[in-house]
Amino acid sequence: MVDLIRGEPTFDNALIEDFVIARGDGSPVFLLANVVDDMTMDITHVIRAEEHLPNTPKQQLLWEALGHTPPIWAHVPVVVNEKRQKLSKRRDKVALEAYRDEGYLADAMRNYLMLLGWAPSGDREIVPWTVIEEEFRLEEVNPSPAFFDEKKLRAFNGEYIRALSDADFIAACRPWLVGEIAGERVAPWAPDDYDPAVFARVAPLAQTRMALLAEIVPLVDFFFLAEPPTDDAAWDKAMKEGAADLLTAAAAAFEAAPSWDAETLKSTLEAVGLERGLKLGKAQAPVRVAVTGRSVGLPLFESLEVLGPERTLARIRAALSRL
Repeated sequence: MVDLIRGEPTFDNALIEDFVIARGDGSPVFLLANVVDDMTMDITHVIRAEEHLPNTPKQQLLWEALGHTPPIWAHVPVVVNEKRQKLSKRRDKVALEAYRDEGYLADAMRNYLMLLGWAPSGDREIVPWTVIEEEFRLEEVNPSPAFFDEKKLRAFNGEYIRALSDADFIAACRPWLVGEIAGERVAPWAPDDYDPAVFARVAPLAQTRMALLAEIVPLVDFFFLAEPPTDDAAWDKAMKEGAADLLTAAAAAFEAAPSWDAETLKSTLEAVGLERGLKLGKAQAPVRVAVTGRSVGLPLFESLEVLGPERTLARIRAALSRL
């Protein structure tokens, strides 16, 4: 027999038992039915997982006994998890729907799956489907088990997200912002509170910081919620001694700023920080938590520009009241 992936595996006929092909009532068992079905459909290549390799000698014999030329076989490697165990639906996340609902793009998933046991020419991994179609050769598949590395898949997905056009990125994020995922609404804000014009302004800032589409919600939620989300750990870290003084001065400086744009807001807060012996990174920490509710996220000053002076100052004053 010929196997495009495993060469010419051989089996000792003496080790093949007299196998059953039909039941007592004359009905065929799967082994025979499968062969006849393939013959009827003029199957030329049988591509399947390597655990079916032991069945192949019996099927080869049946093809020949029925007077047909056997197909070309190709037994692809199994896919294993980080413990080098074969992926199992009872133990591992294997349903494509689960990855889709987390925000993996179909093109990224397809690209990554094609690399499980095969590689395109050159030192590349992120390749368009047209290239894969042109270069893929079944006989080049590696017979060794392939490791499904979700961290690598996540990195692939981030590359694909960053490659989307602005319009395609906005459309891809829409189910998490205003629609439903797996039959449930994801966004924590009321539907009427979502402003597509605001999201269009901040989408390019978010696109470069995401590996999964599901990550869009915590990046932009503070724009559409009446109050910023609560993160006690971020609050405790940022609102230490001196935070109240800095926030008071920042609010006053922002209110007196000649214009409300990212560069002006940045230079304004930088000056407030320098007066207190703080670099910008330290000075912006309490402002970020007061306004966005989190210690990390989108670029702060571009976010403040979009959020506007009224909401920004109101949130800083609310944080001062809490302090």
